[in-house]
Amino acid sequence: MTALPIADSKDGALFSVRVHPGARKSGITGIHADALKISLSTPPVDGRANEALIEFIAKWLGVTRAAVVIACAQQAGTRDRRCRHRGTGSHRTSPLKFHHARRRAYAGTRD
Repeated sequence: MTALPIADSKDGALFSVRVHPGARKSGITGIHADALKISLSTPPVDGRANEALIEFIAKWLGVTRAAVVIACAQQAGTRDRRCRHRGTGSHRTSPLKFHHARRRAYAGTRD
């Protein structure tokens, strides 16, 4: 298994996320094209799915909501996002969390 790429930036650690809003259940479902694949039960209406994504990632990393930012969407209306864990480098964003999430996703369990 390869690790999910986590890049350092001046504002924190960056990683890619592929979001599936409006799913039956929220959770990490795997890796898709070097991005963490996350299903959210929140519908993609009025930015609610983006807020739910921030809340989900913050809870998963064990940090405050203020420490997680959607750095950019690849294009409006797409599911691809770049997220930033503010104020920390990639060494602190715990690649092990990503590795364990991937293992759980392939085993069929979710957070």
